[in-house]
Amino acid sequence: MEGRAVACHKKTAADLGAWLCFEDEAGQGLRPPKGRTWGRRGHTPVVRVTAAGTKRVSMAALICTKSGHRSRMIYRIHLDRGPAKGRRKGFTETDYARLLDAGHQQLGGPIVLVWDNLNTHVSRTMRQLVDARLWLTVYQLPPYAPEFNPVEGIWSHLKRPLANLTKHSLDQLTALVKTRLKRMQYRPGLIDGLIAKTGLDFQPP
Repeated sequence: MEGRAVACHKKTAADLGAWLCFEDEAGQGLRPPKGRTWGRRGHTPVVRVTAAGTKRVSMAALICTKSGHRSRMIYRIHLDRGPAKGRRKGFTETDYARLLDAGHQQLGGPIVLVWDNLNTHVSRTMRQLVDARLWLTVYQLPPYAPEFNPVEGIWSHLKRPLANLTKHSLDQLTALVKTRLKRMQYRPGLIDGLIAKTGLDFQPP
């Protein structure tokens, strides 16, 4: 069922002459993800980190595909420097709209967007922002179907090398995340591999 739904979105994109774009978001704090390393037998390696507070880098990315064009990845980041009453930690509807506007400008054509059912994605404010963009058509992924979203692979590829790396400030972490994401943008083979891993057929019908 889920595969047929995504295939329907692909057909819509082809009919509109649009880019088919998948979106997802993730976050990384100062505590690095767990990973394996070498150490002396009987001595567990210890990595000291600065993990106090809630500082984190939020990331949102698009993977975009269109027949006859090189696959593209477009991203934006958002910094959360600590608690603030009444302030959203991650991306707001306006932040998502800016990402989509950047995608539209860089791709130079209409977009069929596929993303999950995050509350910010389906809010009334987000629907109004979508309705105001005539070049944008939006579909929701079926619930519990992350395997159909190639952007999920970006976060796995990004976070794996961060294991056991210590960053003592949010600025250091942000610089590292930006560097790794930018490198991925210039690896179309990687992006195509993430798309292929979904098992979906993106050839024109």
